[in-house]
Amino acid sequence: MGTSPSQDPSGQPSGRLSRRSFVGYVLGGATLVVAADLGLGATPAQALPISSAPQIPEIYDLNDLVTQAGTPTAHLITIHIDEAGDAHFAMPRMEVGQGITTSTAMLIAEELDLPLERVHVSLAPARPELLFNQLTGGSNTTISTYTPFRVAAAVARKALLDAAAIQLGALASTLVVKGGVIFDTLGNSLSYGEAAALATSPTDRQVSVSLKPLSARELVGIPQGRIDARDAVTGRKQFAMDLDVPDALPTMVCRAPDLNGKPREIRNQAAVEAMPGVTHVAIIATGVAVRARTFGQCIDAVRALDVSWAPGTVPGKSSTDVLAELRRAELPLAAPAPLGSTTVEGNFVFHFRSGSALEPNCAVADVRADAATIWAGLKSPIDTQSKVADELGLPQSKVTVNVVQGGGSFGRKLFSDAAIEAARASKAFGAPVKLMWHRADEPRQGRVHPMITSRIRATVLLGSVVTFEQRHTAVPTDFTHGLGERLTAQASALPPGLAGLTFSEAVFTLSQELPYNFGIVTQLLNESSLDVHRFNTSSVRNVFSPEVRCANELMIDQLAKRFKEDPLEFRLRHLKHERVKHVLRRAAALGNWGRPMPAGTAQGIAIHKEYKGATAVLVEIDCRPETMNRKVRDAVTGPRVTKAVVVVDCGLVVNPRGVEAQMMGGLMDGVAQALTYSNHLVDGHFLEASWDNSAYTRQWNVPLDFVCEVVDSDREEPGGVGEAGVAASMSAVACAYTRATGKMPTEFPINFAAPLHFEPKPFIPSVPASPTNGLDYVS
Repeated sequence: MGTSPSQDPSGQPSGRLSRRSFVGYVLGGATLVVAADLGLGATPAQALPISSAPQIPEIYDLNDLVTQAGTPTAHLITIHIDEAGDAHFAMPRMEVGQGITTSTAMLIAEELDLPLERVHVSLAPARPELLFNQLTGGSNTTISTYTPFRVAAAVARKALLDAAAIQLGALASTLVVKGGVIFDTLGNSLSYGEAAALATSPTDRQVSVSLKPLSARELVGIPQGRIDARDAVTGRKQFAMDLDVPDALPTMVCRAPDLNGKPREIRNQAAVEAMPGVTHVAIIATGVAVRARTFGQCIDAVRALDVSWAPGTVPGKSSTDVLAELRRAELPLAAPAPLGSTTVEGNFVFHFRSGSALEPNCAVADVRADAATIWAGLKSPIDTQSKVADELGLPQSKVTVNVVQGGGSFGRKLFSDAAIEAARASKAFGAPVKLMWHRADEPRQGRVHPMITSRIRATVLLGSVVTFEQRHTAVPTDFTHGLGERLTAQASALPPGLAGLTFSEAVFTLSQELPYNFGIVTQLLNESSLDVHRFNTSSVRNVFSPEVRCANELMIDQLAKRFKEDPLEFRLRHLKHERVKHVLRRAAALGNWGRPMPAGTAQGIAIHKEYKGATAVLVEIDCRPETMNRKVRDAVTGPRVTKAVVVVDCGLVVNPRGVEAQMMGGLMDGVAQALTYSNHLVDGHFLEASWDNSAYTRQWNVPLDFVCEVVDSDREEPGGVGEAGVAASMSAVACAYTRATGKMPTEFPINFAAPLHFEPKPFIPSVPASPTNGLDYVS
């Protein structure tokens, strides 16, 4: 692969451009198409002079790795100006509800001086030539694309102005743009559409552009509603299952009773094939696929199947067995205890939890003898294209993967499970399929966040914390969705100390940071085995951070108690970074930290530093008996978070309204993970078979009082926000619960050991009957 014009042969930026001057290309063709050339991207974190040695993420973090991996192919990302003067952009990332189509449209509209409604952002299909530049995750989209997308838009604007200057007989520097129309000083004008026709170039040519300064911006930083909001609430937004692909019929899979069990034989195939609406029945790798006229008929057929199953990957195992495996794999706490020192220790368990999104796992596939087409919500479509091609025995170039907007992801859509299943079923049937997982399939056979133990020992000597050790031990996390390959490709650029680590250990080391001055700090991850396929795991939203931070912040409160200090003041005294102190002070002020609280209620406060930013959360919790024992129909109640304040510094903000929405979602995750949300492994399978069983945060557990403040930042580049609210929220809830009850929890979620709040659904058949009483619940 050759180097781009702005790089030297080593692949590093040449340094010839100023921080606001960039290079792009007007691409040869019949219409105006432009691209950015980027040895560009987010600036790596810089170490500060601190009393504790800097950790790796303070110098080079996971976002730096992901951003650098995409840089070499940034010039292949283009903006097209049509004959009406509208801008079209096929974004090489996936929209899953986080709002990046809106923020990207805002960036492009700002640089082009176009109204927002005239910027049309779609999702690019799999483009293998982009290499590592088409993966959505790690709260990295805006960090890595902020400059490239703006440069591409600025190149388009320059090309339009240069063409208009020739047509109008004026200097380009004297022209002004208003609403996509170019004016000269005499009032003559040319629309963007007219200028676009004149700006086409027969060959690629390099141009230099300057980006609009912050002071001139009129759109970026102003709260905007989602550009797809109306379609979403009126049902017009198109998800994978809404697509009208010719002859693609509903398809579902009958799955094994054991986790990852495999089908051996169908004992009643002919009878099921004769059922109303059923067109096809076939064994595939993960179960028995059924194609029918409706999803209801698929469910009936799945329930009727009589299948012989091979054992699963964890036969007979339960959560207690997995915990025992983790304990055997734990690394020792090794820091020596100086003479006269004392220790503060914690030992925490975090149970499995489902990583499923609100939209069921689904995909459409049309497999022919010599080609295949996939439609699905995919965060790593190039990886999907490669895996589907391998599965079908086709060249990768013969597999088309179309990316569809998704209803949530939380790491789930990094994996191509549904797309591969759909391809297998379509090939087996010789017909297109519209495959959807049942909701019961998701927590039982889908991707889960791994079970984890976390042990901490802090050493106190002469009134100071002199060591802080954390040993995190986990069931392996599967990173074989493109990120692992990025780590391998970037190995030579990684900081010292990362050589020889597994994918999980490298991600942990690049993302986890203790932002306190505690002398010698060590945080290590090890996994209980090398087999990532025993459990179907994934990098669920915020990956390792919720558990790491929750354990940390609980221990911070215990240290404050040892020192007889207020938890807020103890944090402020030991925090390294002013940015973190600022959001913490602000959360404390907005939440009225330290106000008198009735017995059985309390406040909790916590921080998190990641994604080039900082978050602080204050919550109030009610653990009084009358609240803990409240009755709500079909609800999991218990402790109630009654108030939440979230303050975030995420650098330069593109759309404040989008940031607020992400913080609210992160809070809901944090509340669930601390209090109620988990999967119970019993006898080789997970018991949960629905959102209700798993007990995610519902309306009866949402705080009535919620405040989010996005603070002004001194950073001129954006940070990540998609996951930034989760870890601090979970930690604040855990800390509040400890102060309200007087007992620090060591097992999460807090209600895990309580009697099940549901009666487990049968494992054979693998799905429950379709409900017929929905109207009974409509008031």
